[in-house]
Amino acid sequence: MAQHAHGVRLTPPTWLTAGLRPRPAPVPWAAVARASVALSAPLAVGLAAGRPAYGALVSMGALSGVIGDTADAYRMRFFNIAVPQLFGAVGVTLGTLVYGRDWTAVAVLTLVALVSGMISSIGSVASVSGLLLLLNAVVGAGLPMPRPWWTAPLLLTAGGAVVLLLTLFGWPLRGGVPERAAVAASYRSVAAFVRAAGTPEHDERRQDVTQSLNDSYDLLLAHRTRRHGRSPGLTRLIARLNALIPIVEAASAAKLRPARLGPLPEAWPAAVLALADGVEGGARTDGAVRLDLPAPTGPSERALERALRYAAAVAAEPDHAHTADPDRLGRPAAPWVRTRRAARAALLSGASWRYGLRLALCIGLAQVVVSVLPVPRSYWVALTVTFVLKPDFGSVFSRAVLRALGTAGGLLLAVPVLAEVPRGWWDVPTVAVLAALIPALSAKGYAFQTAAITPVILLLSDLLNHQGFGLVLPRLYDSLIGCGIALVAGYLCWPESWHTRIGDRLADTVADASAYVALAFAGAPGHDRPARPARRRRLYRDLSAVRSEFQRALTEPPPTGPRAAAWWPLVIAVERVVEATTATRVRVEHGEPAPPPDEVAAIAADLAALAGALRTGTPLPKPAGGAAAGAAGVTGPDVLGPLRSEVRAACAIASPVLG
Repeated sequence: MAQHAHGVRLTPPTWLTAGLRPRPAPVPWAAVARASVALSAPLAVGLAAGRPAYGALVSMGALSGVIGDTADAYRMRFFNIAVPQLFGAVGVTLGTLVYGRDWTAVAVLTLVALVSGMISSIGSVASVSGLLLLLNAVVGAGLPMPRPWWTAPLLLTAGGAVVLLLTLFGWPLRGGVPERAAVAASYRSVAAFVRAAGTPEHDERRQDVTQSLNDSYDLLLAHRTRRHGRSPGLTRLIARLNALIPIVEAASAAKLRPARLGPLPEAWPAAVLALADGVEGGARTDGAVRLDLPAPTGPSERALERALRYAAAVAAEPDHAHTADPDRLGRPAAPWVRTRRAARAALLSGASWRYGLRLALCIGLAQVVVSVLPVPRSYWVALTVTFVLKPDFGSVFSRAVLRALGTAGGLLLAVPVLAEVPRGWWDVPTVAVLAALIPALSAKGYAFQTAAITPVILLLSDLLNHQGFGLVLPRLYDSLIGCGIALVAGYLCWPESWHTRIGDRLADTVADASAYVALAFAGAPGHDRPARPARRRRLYRDLSAVRSEFQRALTEPPPTGPRAAAWWPLVIAVERVVEATTATRVRVEHGEPAPPPDEVAAIAADLAALAGALRTGTPLPKPAGGAAAGAAGVTGPDVLGPLRSEVRAACAIASPVLG
């Protein structure tokens, strides 16, 4: 390791190398086999029919399906593959119609990029759809496609259909298994949360619970409509997932148990694990489930006992009893209503327009460069820009670096393939092996995914333009040009401040926490009970999104990365405020005295003031009394003491940064 004269190590900064460390992830063997078959079989059929270019296009469509097949539940996988393929067909049609028309192609692809960027903000399926719309338009405008014009979209869509059929083969045997596994995993994460009550691992386990519940609710509710009652298995799983919320609340309250009592007895998490086994096995017990629980020693354990017995009763009920079970997050509207709302929000969103215009500018510049410079087959420039600027893939800066490194690695893998493997039937086993690497390496990180996809695209492209080994160096140059355009025109020229991207989002969440404090203690115990868990779940979901934004910011160069690191403790502090609010309310419902309304209002006011300071970047005003007050002057037990301490800690973290 090279060093300075004073002994300081010369190592790359963490924000630069974070994406180069492979994430620990198991190999998805089913996806590996599916990708291998889906990409190689169409190529074999095309060679047998004397139409290798047709086979290559079907394999390209299958590649898009393989990349988009990231969900677990079969309902979601159907939409994740089928809907983007329709947008991809539109994209390749537009690209084919402007192939060879340089300046017309610039205008059309710029407009497609604007639309693609705007619809990408709607949701995960829309994001993939926008990606395929633009990618296929770029490919259609950059590669010679078979005639007539409808041939390419038909073949690409057929490739997606191949992946869809291979995916759905397991539906009759495994229908409902991913959903049950997700809910069971949520139960197990809650069991670990219960076990960690009052220990240093408590916060980490709470974050695991938040992510697990987010995943489970997304899986069960994403494509649910008002006809959900006709699917008793799905309705029953939602009822079991809803039954977890009181257990989570009680586990939060268990953190406030007196230290002299020690950790919770193992019987409590063991009971949650027993319920998890029943969920995963799909079993239903006739009558009440027997739980061997110790005698409660305080309000937290009384709440936990009540929540566990409720969950056991839900597990024992027949399917038809769950049809009226209320959703903790609210029943979703019909799909067409959600689509209309999302489209209207995208059209009226400033962030959506900014991203669409930024993507359109970069794609337009990429196409201008292609038209002006003698770059052969340079659709790869715009292709690189599209992947680098994808808004939900992470930091633009780090993606540009990782894209360049991943492409270089993929080209090294492609060199012996293009140089030594003869074109023809040898392409089939070669594509089968290379395709298998895509799902295996995609789980490791963006750079690894890029390295796996690059040689596959090069090999399939060679079947259309017959350049062979001559593709390698031009593709490397194209990637570097595309990364440069994305960095300059898509990153440096858009100086959106870190405060605007993250400070406002965190401020909104703190304001919601203030409203949650007021709601939690409004009325008598049990008052407005369904609304509080829904508000709490939305708060934790928002905090999870803020965490993701921070993680992206941490991978950017200074000053963004260090500023994100400075604010990171406040995200954790706000999570602790929300949890302390829930814990205090649970304890009040199970024996603790209700807090005075003026003290609750003072704490809510302190949080509202913190939200305002975060939004404006001004120094934090003097507390209204909630965070500053202590046990002095409080008659009887200070039930709000833990919550007050967490608010005080949040303000203390924010004050030095805000100045």
